[in-house]
Parts: sequence; C-alpha cells; structure tokens
Amino acid sequence: MKHVTFGDKALFMGDEAADILLEYARLLSDTSGADTVTLTCISPDGNTVEASFLLNANTVLMIESTNSELDPPENGEAIQEMRERIDAIARPLQATTEEEWDHVDEEIADAL
Repeated sequence: MKHVTFGDKALFMGDEAADILLEYARLLSDTSGADTVTLTCISPDGNTVEASFLLNANTVLMIESTNSELDPPENGEAIQEMRERIDAIARPLQATTEEEWDHVDEEIADAL
C-alpha cells in the first residue's frame, strides 16, 4: 500500500497502481501531454473512493511507502489501461510509407 499525495489531497492505493500512476504522470509531463485517470483508492477516513487524477506537466504528485496492512483496492483494469497508454506514447505506431500504401491500394483494387 502506498500513500499518494495529489495537490492537497492524500489517498492510499496499491503499490502497483501508485507506481504506474507516477510513471504515467512523468511520461505525460515529458511529452507535454495531458490525460485523466480514475483509480479506486482509500481515503484518509477509511472509505473506498473513486479518485480521478488530471495528469499534465503541472501535476503535483508524491508517492510514499506506508506500513499499512490494509488490503489495497482493486485497480487491475486501470493499471492495464495506463500501461497501454504508456506503451502507445513510448512506442508509437510506425508511419506507413507511400510504397506500403500503394501496395494496400493494389490489394483493394484486386479484391474488387
């Protein structure tokens, strides 16, 4: 479990969710991008909450370890989504050359 401070709000979430959130925020900042991410967290009063984070170059985000023994909330889908977004930024699709498009056009024409 990690303690996440976002602006003036403190929340608790699982280690993997916190780590990937920080990595995604860093990458968006490096690329001058912005995005929103919603994660299930535990508020300071112990309630399970859905928290939406606006990530951009001005994001103030701190992640720190805790000695909490609470079970972290489930964020598998959100973690996978962030991983896919990170991958899309880090490894963008290759541009298609004009020759490759010509080949596709020929295949389409042959199929008709």
